[in-house]
Amino acid sequence: MRDDKENIIVKKTFQFSLEIISFTEELRSSKKFEMASQLFKSGTSIGANVREAQNSESSADFIHKFKIAAKEADKTQYWLELCEKSRFLPQPNPQLIIDLNIIMKIISKIISSAKKR
Repeated sequence: MRDDKENIIVKKTFQFSLEIISFTEELRSSKKFEMASQLFKSGTSIGANVREAQNSESSADFIHKFKIAAKEADKTQYWLELCEKSRFLPQPNPQLIIDLNIIMKIISKIISSAKKR
C-alpha cells in the first residue's frame, strides 16, 4: 500500500517526533527521566506506526496500524497534559499540543475514511 508521493500525516508525525525528542531532552535535563521516557516512547510511536501503515499488507492492517497510532497519540496527550498541569515538570510548548491535536484529527479522519472503503 506504499505510495511515495508526499504524505501529510507521515510528514507531520515525523516533525512531531522531532519536537517530542526536543521536549524530552528538556525533561531529562530537569531530571524528570520517567516522564521523559514515557513521553518519548508514546510521542515517537505515533509516527512509527503511521510510517508502518504505509507498508500495510491489507486494508485491515492499514486501519489497525492507524488505530495503534491513535492510541499512542492519546497517551502522548495524557503525558503532555500532566506536564502542563504539574508544577514540578517543565511546560511543553503550546504548539506541541496544537500539533498533536491536528495529528489526532487527521488520524481519526484517515481511520474513518479507510473503514468506508
